[in-house]
Amino acid sequence: MQQTLYEKVGGEEAVAKVVDYFYSELVLKDETVNRFFEHTDMEKQKSHQTKFISFALGGPKQYTGKSMAKAHEGLNLQPEHFNAIAKHLHDALAHFGVEEADIDTALTKVASLRDDILYK
Repeated sequence: MQQTLYEKVGGEEAVAKVVDYFYSELVLKDETVNRFFEHTDMEKQKSHQTKFISFALGGPKQYTGKSMAKAHEGLNLQPEHFNAIAKHLHDALAHFGVEEADIDTALTKVASLRDDILYK
């Protein structure tokens, strides 16, 4: 039986570390996107994002937050914002030793949400 990408990266604990690094070391230090998180409860955001990314990687469906379109409503995110976040996710996964092929799989799933996130 083949492992899911979620299992391969180490499960929820590993995803939580990636998400923490993603926000703390990359997103919140990037002036092109950090303003979108100025009034965000980051602990809650990290928890939601851990559950969402876990599900996106083939883990258990624990994410019960808003739809992607609803969560990004009123932000008017542009392609450059989406691309910056995708690059940060790539870099966070790579930082924790996830193989490039697996990162590509994860980013393909994220890219499928692009239309639900942009221009809302």
